[in-house]
Amino acid sequence: MKRVVVTGVGPVTPIGVGADAFLQAQHRAANGIRAITLFDASDLSVRMAGEVDIDVDTYLDRKEARRLDRFVHLAVAGAELALADAGLTHEDVAGEHAGTSIGSGIGGLGTWEATSEVRWKRGAMRMSPFFIPQLIANMASGHVAMRFGSTGPSNTVVTACATGSGSIIDAYRTIERGEAEIMFTGGAEACVTPMGIGGFAVMKALSTRNDEPETASRPFTASRDGFVAGEGAGVLILEERERAVARGARIYAEVIGGATSADAYHITAPAPGGAGAVRCIRWALRDAGLEPADVGYLNAHGTSTPANDLNETLAFKAVWGSREAVPPVSSTKSMTGHTLGAAGGIEGIATVQALHAGVLPPTRNLFDPDPELDLDYIPHEPRHEQVDVALSVNFAFGGQNAAVVFKRV
Repeated sequence: MKRVVVTGVGPVTPIGVGADAFLQAQHRAANGIRAITLFDASDLSVRMAGEVDIDVDTYLDRKEARRLDRFVHLAVAGAELALADAGLTHEDVAGEHAGTSIGSGIGGLGTWEATSEVRWKRGAMRMSPFFIPQLIANMASGHVAMRFGSTGPSNTVVTACATGSGSIIDAYRTIERGEAEIMFTGGAEACVTPMGIGGFAVMKALSTRNDEPETASRPFTASRDGFVAGEGAGVLILEERERAVARGARIYAEVIGGATSADAYHITAPAPGGAGAVRCIRWALRDAGLEPADVGYLNAHGTSTPANDLNETLAFKAVWGSREAVPPVSSTKSMTGHTLGAAGGIEGIATVQALHAGVLPPTRNLFDPDPELDLDYIPHEPRHEQVDVALSVNFAFGGQNAAVVFKRV
């Protein structure tokens, strides 16, 4: 089996775009949550989100951009940033040795909304001929492949909020089996739309702290009242280790294991005690050939919802055997909000940056810890601590779970 390393990262997030900006934002516990500006949210019960500040014209010409949904805009930007961060050129990833596995939990939601309005106001035959190509979730992988001429394996994972991590696992397996040498991987999401925010709001899934958006995403607190939706992309370059070493690449970390599992329990609620998460984490560690005690940091799903944070904490205790044995934990969603299908890509980047820099990101807004949630959640400030192994986990509607194991190189 081939060994697989991370050589480039392209975060496109509400707290920073690009590797350095994202890393520094984590270290100062930056806030990416603010009043929604992408549309008029005045008639909604939730009027805040994590929006990405990005000039799409930097990455796409205007004619091309008009034919693509925003989630693809963000994915293309992430891919360009990751490629440059890896020290690679377009020519380096042209050909069948390079592939893509970039997912989206929802796909072109904004396109669906805009086209629906045209359909009902002007008729079906006035819809754009680009409607379907803009809408479908595989277009992040597809357009990245077309942009660079990467004709190798191309897949799209769609597992809601576990999509980004599932994509990383898929890309890791592809290189491990020798089917590609380089893979673009991660996730992209553009869910800050009227139906995206409205849909989660009527489910009572979102925080309603509209008057204090900077403190609304507060994982593991007693006062948490729901997640804050965010948009973004997290694209990583995975590379076969011998190839990366031969070209003198800077290596963030090695991917050494991963696993997915299903709760098979409920469409939105996690299984009691985080049973599905427990299986997933144990299988990921088994795949990596490690014991729980080998892990030095956990990048949690940490959504700021009552059910997730409790069941995730219980899952960690079950895997590690006791509260004291669980390694330091943090939720970077406290800064970015929950970017749904992009979360695993963005948080995978945060995890490998933590290993490479020797700095563990903090959990923002941990003012009033829930007594039932009693782990070391790295509150407020980053922790300067060099660890050798870290785990990034994500869980999703439909009972989908994914865990990726990274090792410092």
